[in-house]
Amino acid sequence: MTNKSIDDYLTEGMYGTRLPKDHERIQFLGTLRERIVLALTIGQVMSDSGLHKLEEAIKENPKATLLINGHVPFRFLKEEKGLANKYNISYTTITNNESDTNIGAVLTYDYAIDKENIFIEDEQPDEKVTETKEQPKSFLGKIKKWFGS
Repeated sequence: MTNKSIDDYLTEGMYGTRLPKDHERIQFLGTLRERIVLALTIGQVMSDSGLHKLEEAIKENPKATLLINGHVPFRFLKEEKGLANKYNISYTTITNNESDTNIGAVLTYDYAIDKENIFIEDEQPDEKVTETKEQPKSFLGKIKKWFGS
């Protein structure tokens, strides 16, 4: 057992007991990375781009908890809260004004599961899909399209 100094007692009294991996707890809305099933960024929550993956993860992990960043405007959280209610998953809104994180929502357990990939990769549209045959590539092609050739 270590002997605590007076400074240690004063620091603990003023700031509270230090938690292990405190930087992870700040980033991941109060939980540790090793407990996370899925993490969505604020951008993914606001655009609903990770909603399908979140629903799959909730179906596979019915005893998990959804933590939601309280700094995300309420209107963007409607779908995530709806999924939690649909599958009877408890959710909590976390608002910590002393920390700044880019995480918008986290599906987590109370114990470690050590999942390797917790983030969703943003899907980029294929270049082939954006260039269709109907879009003329040149000025001459546009004129031909106007006259129906």
